[in-house]
Amino acid sequence: MLTLQCPYCGVDAEETELTAGGEAHLKRETVGASDDDFEGYLFMRENPKGLHFERWRHSYGCGKWFLAARDTNTLEVFGTYPAQSKEPPKDLRDKISAKRPGWSWREFK
Repeated sequence: MLTLQCPYCGVDAEETELTAGGEAHLKRETVGASDDDFEGYLFMRENPKGLHFERWRHSYGCGKWFLAARDTNTLEVFGTYPAQSKEPPKDLRDKISAKRPGWSWREFK
């Protein structure tokens, strides 16, 4: 079972206590976006095998949204961090790089 630590309340929550919110670090299309851009935002998501950055909500806990970096193939969790972050914290990026030499955050931007 997938277990993620909420960065706000510090609880190790099982996936039954959480709600998945899809891909993290997306550019949110708003008023004035073209139809193609808005369609891409709504429907075109990555579904990688391997490292993925996701949004999660601690539904049966503090109720806050947070972000997680995990491997979708092995369910290995690299870490979690606040939802307001523009990118993963440096210590998390370093942890991923140590396990995946040659990985770069720029690939995900």
